[in-house]
Amino acid sequence: MLATADLTGVILAGGAGRRMGGRDKGLEPFAGKPLFAHTAMRLDGQVAEVLISANRNIDAYALFGWRVIEDAHPGFEGPLMGLYSALGAARTPWLLIAPCDTPLLPQDLVARMVAGLGDHAIAVAFDGEREHPAVALVRTALKDDLGAALAAGERKLSRWYARHGAAQIDMADCVDAFANLNTEEEKHQWELRLLNGAQGVLP
Repeated sequence: MLATADLTGVILAGGAGRRMGGRDKGLEPFAGKPLFAHTAMRLDGQVAEVLISANRNIDAYALFGWRVIEDAHPGFEGPLMGLYSALGAARTPWLLIAPCDTPLLPQDLVARMVAGLGDHAIAVAFDGEREHPAVALVRTALKDDLGAALAAGERKLSRWYARHGAAQIDMADCVDAFANLNTEEEKHQWELRLLNGAQGVLP
């Protein structure tokens, strides 16, 4: 079983935010905090270090006290590039990734991902109907393999995971926890649902 010292967590906040009007989605306010901070707090204390993967507003992210990293290659190349860059920045043998726009992730996410890993090199969250590739646990020794895949033109997390026979971690009991807040409308809808007690208590 992996220990806290074996794990680095990274919040993927390096996207262009096109569906949020081009704004930096991770810094958008949600229930009293920036979106990314809700996700980071799900990992903080359960991993050896939390990293923030960002490609702009670096100083704004750094104010929150977590280490901020940028993509190894600029240009908003997507979450696979964010994962690659984080694999290189991590100081532990395992990396847990999560997106900046999922503030409702389970409080026990880290424990559940670790428990379901088995002897796999990658584990990905599965809500009973579909995988959530941006929520995954990855062995950092796969960095060079991922670098080769990127150089060959790969840009989809799920296809790269499939090459390594990723384990699916059953999260069917909390499907709503994986809601992505991609638009202003979705953000407001979930804030209203939270006010009405639809989803636990945010940290």
